[in-house]
Amino acid sequence: MRFQLKLVFALLGFATIGFLALAWETATAKPQASRPNILLLIADDWAWPHAGAYGDKVVKTPTFDRVAREGALFRNAFSASPSCTPSRASLLTGRAVHQLEEGGNLWSALPGKFAVYPDLLEQAGYAVGFTRKGWGPGSIEAAGRKRNPAGEQFKSFDDFFKQLPAGKPFCFWFGSQDPHRPYEKGTGAKSGLRAENVVVPGYLPDIAEVRNDLLDYYFEVERFDREIGEIIKTLEDAKLLDNTMVVITADNGLPFPRAKANVYDAGSHQPFAVRFPGKVKAGSVLDEFIVLTDLAPTFLDAAGLKPLPEMTGRSLLPLLNGQKQAGRDKVFLERERHANVRRGDLSYPVRAVRTKDFLYIRNLRPMRWPAGDPTVYVAVGDFGDIDGGPSKELLLSRRDDPVISKFFKLATDKRPAEELYDLKKDFWQINNVAGRSEYAAAKKRLRAELDKWMRETKDPRASSDDDRWDQYRYFGNPDRGEAQRRN
Repeated sequence: MRFQLKLVFALLGFATIGFLALAWETATAKPQASRPNILLLIADDWAWPHAGAYGDKVVKTPTFDRVAREGALFRNAFSASPSCTPSRASLLTGRAVHQLEEGGNLWSALPGKFAVYPDLLEQAGYAVGFTRKGWGPGSIEAAGRKRNPAGEQFKSFDDFFKQLPAGKPFCFWFGSQDPHRPYEKGTGAKSGLRAENVVVPGYLPDIAEVRNDLLDYYFEVERFDREIGEIIKTLEDAKLLDNTMVVITADNGLPFPRAKANVYDAGSHQPFAVRFPGKVKAGSVLDEFIVLTDLAPTFLDAAGLKPLPEMTGRSLLPLLNGQKQAGRDKVFLERERHANVRRGDLSYPVRAVRTKDFLYIRNLRPMRWPAGDPTVYVAVGDFGDIDGGPSKELLLSRRDDPVISKFFKLATDKRPAEELYDLKKDFWQINNVAGRSEYAAAKKRLRAELDKWMRETKDPRASSDDDRWDQYRYFGNPDRGEAQRRN
């Protein structure tokens, strides 16, 4: 009997200790309501500097401008790759594109072994969701995943928000399809945008067809801005906006010749603004170089989690808190296979480094056509890495016209193994100075920096360089027009 009583008291003691331990853990745990919400608002094919906050006089972007005004505006934000799928994969994983195997290609799969920040946040107690375009385009099933890497899909932010449990922090991805092609021709002019006010990029001919094509692009940028404004208003009305980290950006540059799918600024330099009260000083303007790969570790850091050691991106919170970070004087850019537009399923591999003064590009297979074969292979059309539209049609149909031919060549001609652009003298990155003796020292330095980054991040191109990206499956279906409509 004595033994039985001792056992009962012992069990009660253990239960009491367990209860007290649980109570202590609950009392000392960070309340869910205090953990910030995370809202990513990402456009599809929107380029810097096409926003009012950057001084564009044509396009109206009051939501982006407000977030920049009440938070921080970055002037040197870049996508890791100028192509939808790899850019989004790098953003989600926080890893360099070349580390993601087949995930480095457009219309690919992102292997399930690569962790993504929405899953990590969900495991930490966040409600996670996305709407419209998340990771992709590509195959989720081929990667062994059960859902899009951006999270559980909802019809809209409102649908997600209505089912959100009270007090539960959330992480949401709003992926617009704007301003991706195709455009409804003439929508820009009909909306009141004026063609005469457009600044035509130096890599495109300054003629009416191009100006109106740019107006239609601007129209869709404005539509994206209106829609994200509605989401922000929903949070503001619910008094949740000030406990939400809001990031507005885009996956790659504008869908015009020599822009998207190229590592020139037109393909990789992104608008970027973040609002995070208490963490970001309102009205901050930052010139440090960042890459969208930095977003995964930033979101984890904001939620009180440690970024994974394999992430090459770095949290932006120190910068946003006014601290300095070493290495923010440059970004590294890359691309592999965009659309499947070269006979043999060939990629067009590029590695590059962008600083304040220079853009250095290494074309690893200069014998291949940079914009795709001159005749259609699998996807999109002739020179299929250029999205179809009035500007492309103009260059192709009038390629022999002396007024147009130089722009056609800029977009489609084969390129040398090395390119170097002096950004102080050549804003549009048109005049390659890699062969000029006065730039030899700069080229040597940038080449060494790129080599070092490729080695340190274990880029296969730095060792075996075996064209493995050419062997990965392309999941686009050109018969349905998906390679054009959704990539």
